[in-house]
Amino acid sequence: MKKLLFFISVLFLTSITFSQQKVKPFKDGEWLQFKMSYSGFLKAGNATLSLNEENLKGKKVVHATAKGWTTGMIKWFFEVNDNYQSYFDKQSGKPYLFKRKIDEGGHKKNKHITFNQEQNTAHVEDFIKKKDTVISAANVQDMISSFYFLRSYNTQNMAKGEEIKIDMFFDNHTYPFKLRFLGNETIKTKFGKVKTQKFRPIVKAGRVFKAQESVTVWITADQNKIPMKVKASLSVGSLRAELDAYKGLANPFEIVFD
Repeated sequence: MKKLLFFISVLFLTSITFSQQKVKPFKDGEWLQFKMSYSGFLKAGNATLSLNEENLKGKKVVHATAKGWTTGMIKWFFEVNDNYQSYFDKQSGKPYLFKRKIDEGGHKKNKHITFNQEQNTAHVEDFIKKKDTVISAANVQDMISSFYFLRSYNTQNMAKGEEIKIDMFFDNHTYPFKLRFLGNETIKTKFGKVKTQKFRPIVKAGRVFKAQESVTVWITADQNKIPMKVKASLSVGSLRAELDAYKGLANPFEIVFD
């Protein structure tokens, strides 16, 4: 669950060198729900992504919330209840505040990260360990704001095999991420056939993922650019996330009719 929620947040990463879209890909009230399964048949859990426009210390911000939790038989063996929140600038997309509160099989974290965009620092407050740390963090996004910030950039002219990058601040570190464009693909969904852009994050091979290229994501090729499907090959079995419900989209959701 933790790995899939993480990749839902970074499944749309692109370079700031691309031209900005004139049409906004999201708006206040957008809500997405995903169902997750293990090895293709065993229900593993659910995840949601939602948006609300608010004010934070006099600034107009977008408040994004990502939640993930296990269900069914998986919950009997390993219960997960994760809550991630990001407050980012409505115009620039730069993050001001990131909250992470998770409980994964008894492993708990409760952190707030406050970004100072003028001083290029991140103030990390760990409420479990009761520690405060200020770390250099220039030109970064948090793991939730990156998804929304970078949806605003145009990827229509990307060439197959082209790789795109972004720096993301998570816990106490800045991580570079690469995403490889695999081409366009029309996929079958519960809503009908949908045109998508297919990407592959380059992940670290090891205990969790079989290889560096174990994760594949599909993003709608319309102006919303929402994730339709995520697949991850694990050391044991596989995980799959699919869009199950949505509301409040900024643009028409395009279905292919034969």
